[in-house]
Parts: sequence; structure tokens; C-alpha cells
Amino acid sequence: METIKYIIKRILQTIPLLIIVSLISFFIIRLSPVDPLAELKLNPSVSPETVEKEKARLGLDKPIIVQYGKWAISFIQGDLGVTSTGEKVSQKLAERIPNTLLLTTLVIFLTWLVGVPLGIISAVRWKTPFDRLMTVLTSIGMAIPSFFFAVLLLMFAVKTGWFPIGGLTSPNFGEMHFAAKIIDISHHLILPVFVLFTISLAGLQRQMRANMLDVLDSDYVKFARAKGVSDNIVIYKHALRNAVNPMITLLGFEFAGLLSGAALTEYVFQYPGLGRLILEAVMKSDINLVMASLMMGAIMLVTGNLIADILLIVTDPRIRSRA
Repeated sequence: METIKYIIKRILQTIPLLIIVSLISFFIIRLSPVDPLAELKLNPSVSPETVEKEKARLGLDKPIIVQYGKWAISFIQGDLGVTSTGEKVSQKLAERIPNTLLLTTLVIFLTWLVGVPLGIISAVRWKTPFDRLMTVLTSIGMAIPSFFFAVLLLMFAVKTGWFPIGGLTSPNFGEMHFAAKIIDISHHLILPVFVLFTISLAGLQRQMRANMLDVLDSDYVKFARAKGVSDNIVIYKHALRNAVNPMITLLGFEFAGLLSGAALTEYVFQYPGLGRLILEAVMKSDINLVMASLMMGAIMLVTGNLIADILLIVTDPRIRSRA
């Protein structure tokens, strides 16, 4: 019961955060001298009635605080307006969010699957050739900008022809059977996943290594070894449980971190994700699309943090006792 109360309290605490994010985003965008409906007005396929409807919905002829209130009410009601091309914002988000969740979920899963064991091995084999090699490799991974790495891999794909150079599916995707569709999507995901995986892996492995080294140097670990407890029990039963808790906290930030880091990667590979959508919307000053995308990003961050809090309650009895 106490755990449920703690989770409900954490959910309620996210509401002020989302309001602050929306306020900052809205005022920064609206204080720009650019007309938020400029692209919509220039689009010949959009009727004047649609433009006037959007103008009235956003209250552009009213004070900016009133505009924010009208936007917030519309957002809560699920009316996200239209993009500069006349499409519904909700439809664009529905197309892009599953693609971003697919990409980020794959990257996080692979990063943890590889990064945590490598961090443990590096800590256990501290100052060995393996540890020094991993230190060099992770330093290179952290130093390479994701955009530059993505461009290099794109050039590699163009020259070799081994990988698709854009999108999530092939032109004949609709004609494929189920197994072929899965293979086609997987083939398109290899390069963007590899770019984000390489960048994320470097930081995660180093963090896990540092946590394990701290725990392995603690008094209770030394005492357990002095009593003759085997290394496997000391490392995997005692040390790992304490070293992994800070990593679970970082898990919540990986969703938002990957969203921002994936924007340029998605743009290079023309991947139809939320990060690329936000970048294109900002370049076009599409207020409806920018605000909706930013709020979706904030919701992803809040959701990630909530998942991390729940996992911490499960893994750490000290937090359960305080919940």
C-alpha cells in the first residue's frame, strides 16, 4: 500500500514539471518575431478557413498569457491543431512516436545488455590490459559526435550498398509477407541503432565500472572476502546490487537523452522519428508541431523517471522502507 502511495505521489509531482516545460517552451516560441502561421498561410493547399480556425484556436490576436491558456486547454482536450502542411498534429505524432519508441527501446536494451557486463568485467579486472583497452575504446566512443559518426556510416552505406540509406521501410514494404517485413525493418534499423548504441554504450560502461570499483573498495566487501566468501558471491550477490542502483536512476534520463541525441541521427538517415520531426518543426517555426513534440518528449522523460523509481523500489529495500 505504501508503495502505491509513493508511485501516486511521484505521478502527481510530474504535473508541475510538465506545466513548467510547456510554459518555457511556449513563451520562447511565441516571443519570436516569426508568425507561427506563416508556413500555413503560404501553403496553397490549405484553405483560408483552416488558417482562420487555427488563428482563433491559438488566440493570436490576444495577450500572450491568454494564448498560452487557450493552447493548454486545447492540448488537454486533445486538439493539437494542424501542421504547416495542413495535416493534423495528432496524426503526425501517431506516425512518429512508435518509430521513436522502437529505436530508443532497442538502443537502451542493447546498451544495458552489453554495457553493464563490460563495466563489471572492467572493474573486476581493474588495470589489466582488458580494462585499459575498454577505457581507450569508451573514450573514443564518448569523443565522437553522433552526427559526424552518422554521416560516416551513411557514406559507408552509399559506397558499399550493404545497408539502406534512409527511411524505416523499403518502397515495396506493403507487398512483403510478415517475416520479410520484420527483416526489412531490422535492416533499416541497423545503422541508426549502431550510432546511438555506440555513443550510449561508452558512457554507461564507464559509469558501471566506476560504481563497481567504489563498491568493491567498500568495507563490507573487504569483510566478506576476509571471511572467505567466494568472489562470485561477493561480486554478483552483494556488490552488483548496490552498484546497479545509480544506473537505474540514469535509466529515466536515457529516454530524453536519446530523443535529443537521435534528432540529428534521424535527420542524417531520414528516419521517421520524433527527434527528426521536432527538428524539422523548429526549422519551419511550426508552433503546433513544436509544442506537441516537446510535450511528448517531456512525457517520455517523466515516464522514464517513473519507471526508474518503480525499479528502484523493487531492487532497493531502503527505498521501500521510506516509501
